[in-house]
Amino acid sequence: MAENDTPVQPRLQVVSQFIRDLSFENVAAQKSLNASEAKPEITVNVGLDAGKIGDDLYEVKMKVNIDATAEGNKIFVLEMEYAGRFVVQNVPEAQLHPFLLIECPRMIFPYVRRIIGDITRDGGYPPLNVDNIDFVNLYRQEVERRRAAQVEGPTSIS
Repeated sequence: MAENDTPVQPRLQVVSQFIRDLSFENVAAQKSLNASEAKPEITVNVGLDAGKIGDDLYEVKMKVNIDATAEGNKIFVLEMEYAGRFVVQNVPEAQLHPFLLIECPRMIFPYVRRIIGDITRDGGYPPLNVDNIDFVNLYRQEVERRRAAQVEGPTSIS
């Protein structure tokens, strides 16, 4: 193998990251519920999207929805869309989609986690430390969900 035949390594560079949209609703405080004594049940849902916005420039969006309930009462709702813009080079086209939806979210997730902790603390609750997310598994689940939807085909109501 000649020196010029060495494979070119993929390049990933974070250009910017930012909150696109953020909403925190302290339902318990609005309804005068005493939520501090109850242990809440927390549901975290994460969605990902990616798109090309320029030459080698991509935007990856992470949508996080968090619901906290206790004793059948909603305590708070947090919805956030966080985006990162990345320069991605030397990634084969066939591997680009999983690369964008696995590697890029891994880069921005620590910032998303910190913001969620800050918002919940500033909202009057203990800071919520969201568990690590397995982005490979999340990607696989989405691929399977889409595959199953294609197999089922469109449904019609008569």
